[in-house]
Amino acid sequence: MDTIHAIINDIFQWVQGLGYFGIVLGLMLEVIPSEVVLAYGGYLVSTGEISFVGAVIFGTIGAVGQNWILYAIGRFAGRPFFEKYGKYLKIKEKHLTIAEGWFNKYGAGIVFTARFVPFMRQIISVPAGMARMSFGLFTLLTLLASIPWSLIFVFLGWKMGDQWQHVSEQAGPYVQPTLLIALALLIVYVVVKIWRSKTRAKRG
Repeated sequence: MDTIHAIINDIFQWVQGLGYFGIVLGLMLEVIPSEVVLAYGGYLVSTGEISFVGAVIFGTIGAVGQNWILYAIGRFAGRPFFEKYGKYLKIKEKHLTIAEGWFNKYGAGIVFTARFVPFMRQIISVPAGMARMSFGLFTLLTLLASIPWSLIFVFLGWKMGDQWQHVSEQAGPYVQPTLLIALALLIVYVVVKIWRSKTRAKRG
């Protein structure tokens, strides 16, 4: 356990030493959960080492970059890659199966909503890549979801200061409304999709 804590401490020192680029790389590698990296970025804001706006921007870039990687693997290597190496990326086969089911059922819109759901945040990028979803639309939806996520956790880390490690305990009241909004948007998306499908059927 002491070894794990030492490694995590080294990673945070590495993030601190690289500043904005440390946040980007920390998120892209996802060795530590994204909300923890972002909260640490907020802590660095509180110490004056980086700016709030910069932390949010580079946090968003890191989140999008990480999902580009997963999208690319899904598109060019497919499910067999994750069945063989998924454990090294912390992607379980059962979660991948759920993500595939969501994507097949709800379509591209789920790429936005799933960003606010534990375990699905990154995994949803895999079936999007496997389905060869438009890269431009994938990037747009990922960006739109990553901005509020980065804002929330950088803000919490900034406000909590030295107590940033307890961010998970404080995040609920901020994350839940965002998730409800995301779910509402998904419902609207599904309703519109069904309506368009029925309209086309009548015309046909």
